[in-house]
Amino acid sequence: MPTPQQLLERLAAIGQALAASGHGLALIGLGSVGLERERLDQWSDLDFFAIVEAGSKAQFLNDLGWLAAIQPISYAFQNTVDGYKVLYSDEIFCEFAVFEPAELPNIPFAPGQIIWKAAHVDAAIGLPQLALPTPNRQQPSWLLGEALTCLYIGLCRYQRGEWLSAQRFIQHFAVDRVLELIGTWPQFGLVAGDVFANERRIEQRLPDLKPLLATWVQGYQHSPASALAIVEFLAQHTQVDPSMRSLIERLANAAL
Repeated sequence: MPTPQQLLERLAAIGQALAASGHGLALIGLGSVGLERERLDQWSDLDFFAIVEAGSKAQFLNDLGWLAAIQPISYAFQNTVDGYKVLYSDEIFCEFAVFEPAELPNIPFAPGQIIWKAAHVDAAIGLPQLALPTPNRQQPSWLLGEALTCLYIGLCRYQRGEWLSAQRFIQHFAVDRVLELIGTWPQFGLVAGDVFANERRIEQRLPDLKPLLATWVQGYQHSPASALAIVEFLAQHTQVDPSMRSLIERLANAAL
């Protein structure tokens, strides 16, 4: 896998390729190659925005030659109307979007780091004009209710033979609500995470949770055991309705 230094060198080369195109305005690094460089490691990819002159966006999207000139591209597909996911032949992976200046006021993104910009471009181009989405601020009672009912629904589907749906309700939907619920409990001190994906870096934000996650997400064949672990955790830290707890435990134990 590429080293952090190789990733940053490739990002700089992309900035120079954008400059050489004659129609580029700025390259904005995002995430671990933006303002969160402390997270950059060999497992990181390159997330960036290429800002280009008005009327030239299609040119950059329809022909990836400006990227392939740096290093051959092994794989690419257009995952949004604005950008691509690209794998270089040396296994550097990129996810990027191309925007014209008039589009930026409507694009939510975390502040980025300018890798390159044309001399006349204001450095403020790396700052979002649209506010980021706010994290889920549902009431703890709602989060708890959603977690418990997702466990129940998942166990019913497991008994019906819908194991994949059960896995999603128990080990995905319910776990998501539990993670949000933990964020409302001061005793855990869970620091804010990625507003687009609350599960990101949860192991680093709350290391003590890692062993518990292994019991909550046990896999396709083990949804009942996962449900038991989740409801036990909830009962240890908050007031769980006795009837719901009893029902969840009865259904889960019957399925073991």
